[in-house]
Amino acid sequence: MWVRVLGAGAGGGFPQWNCGCPGCRAVRDGSRPTRPRTQSSIAVSADRTTWFLLNASPDLRSQIEATPALQPRSGRESPIAAVLLTDAELDHTMGLLLLREGPGIELHASDASIETLTGGTGFLPTLERYTEVDRRRVVPGETVALGEGLSYRAFDVPTVKKKRFADGSSTDAAASDVGRVVGYRLTDTASGRVAVYLPGVQEITPAVHDELASADVVLVDGTTWTDDEMIRLDLASKTARDMGHMAVDGPDGSLAVLAGLPAERKIYVHINNTNPMLLEDSPEYATVVARGAEIATDGLEVEV
Repeated sequence: MWVRVLGAGAGGGFPQWNCGCPGCRAVRDGSRPTRPRTQSSIAVSADRTTWFLLNASPDLRSQIEATPALQPRSGRESPIAAVLLTDAELDHTMGLLLLREGPGIELHASDASIETLTGGTGFLPTLERYTEVDRRRVVPGETVALGEGLSYRAFDVPTVKKKRFADGSSTDAAASDVGRVVGYRLTDTASGRVAVYLPGVQEITPAVHDELASADVVLVDGTTWTDDEMIRLDLASKTARDMGHMAVDGPDGSLAVLAGLPAERKIYVHINNTNPMLLEDSPEYATVVARGAEIATDGLEVEV
């Protein structure tokens, strides 16, 4: 199984268009070693011929153009077979609208995500005016085959409720907590090897830890270095946890968890532009590397 990181950044990418934080300034002016990143998504394949997207970011078109394996082979025949959603956040779903020119989209999503895409953002009914959407219901705990040689099992992830898309009838606030955010356990059915994709997590509960601890490769939420990072930079009024993400640093941070996992590779994805570990001369970057984890860049490909 091959996993390719299409975008390693969080919402807004790196640099973010309206941000002048130290990291964004550095990537623009080249004053410190760092690399730009597009918004969070990966592609996975068992044969390097048929690919499945996990999330569809607003940067999907440029990500496809940067990835020859995802480009059409002839005419308009795409190697992208389906899209799997971890949630209904804008930075994970806006790219669906960019797929409207295709003959149809196979979309795997939980009931909670479908409810938000239908009655909240309205992306799904808009998309269905242009192309056929084959909805596949994602149920945490159920194993689903993805063509030849690949399967997935979604697992529920604790998160915060977000009411910004509520419209009074079919609302994000009203949707079931189950499946509001999921991680994916991807299995190569020939070898039995496993990758876990978890780009958004507020807390690593014992159940989530079990999913990570039994994987060969993990790709995990690395949004902020500290919980109050955005507040200290005067860029937001909420902590990372308030926004549904777990900080990297600290005794209760994700790095302490990753360092104790047996996985062969532990890779941070969904990294916010404010996170100092994006700067390759920073002590935060050195700390991550010293503890056996990686900071993903766009285009990173991992054989699992």
